[in-house]
Order: sequence, then structure tokens, then C-alpha cells
Amino acid sequence: MITPAQMARLHAVAMPPSRPWSEREFADLQAAPHCFAAGDARAFALARVIADEAELLTIATDPALRRRGLARACMGAWQAAAARRGATRAFLEVAADNHAARALYAACGYGVAGQRRGYYRRAGGGSVDALILERPLS
Repeated sequence: MITPAQMARLHAVAMPPSRPWSEREFADLQAAPHCFAAGDARAFALARVIADEAELLTIATDPALRRRGLARACMGAWQAAAARRGATRAFLEVAADNHAARALYAACGYGVAGQRRGYYRRAGGGSVDALILERPLS
């Protein structure tokens, strides 16, 4: 099982230019009864299930290990765990300009369900839309 410290380290190297989440944030989420993680120190996904809906909170892969199927394996693992917990639909948000993540999610069967205009702030004062993606888990 991946620890909050490992999650924070991996998130920091995998997520520039976004603000990485702290070890405390990961520890608090992992302590919540509806949250769970899949993966290891190379790649992980953090998700939650509430009622019959699952949400991917974050996913990260060590940049030196990308394009080896680790993120796809984490996607499969968290979705299977969510279905075992009673979720029938999965949701996630992704920056509209994150083409690599969007390709992964499309390959995993996600489609656009909505959009949040200007949701993600970028360095220099710009912003980018968040796309809300969903897929059935059945």
C-alpha cells in the first residue's frame, strides 16, 4: 500500500505546474472512510465512493516511468475497487489542455459530461477549463 509520504513525493514530481498536494492532505483523505488508493510508489490513483458514484481525486505517475501502462493499471484498479464498493458510475475532472491525461481517460471509456470554465489557474494569471468526464462502471 502506498503511504501519504510516497503520494506527496510522487504528486510533486508528476504535477507541475499545479500545486502538489501535501503529505497531510493525502493522510487526511486516506483516513476518510469513503476514500481509497490504488497503486504504489511508481504510480497511484486516489478515489472516493459516495452512494453509487465514484470520483477519481488524483492520479500520478513517476515521469521517468510514463508510457509503461502504470496509469492504465491504476485506472483499472481504482474502478474495480469502486465497483466493489457499490459505485455504478465514475467521474473525474481534467484540465482541457492536459492532452496525455485526456487520451488515457478516453482509452478507459470516459466521455465529456460537463465543463467548468476557467477552473484551473495557470502561472502568469491565465486559466484553463476543467472537463468533467464520466463512464459507467457496470
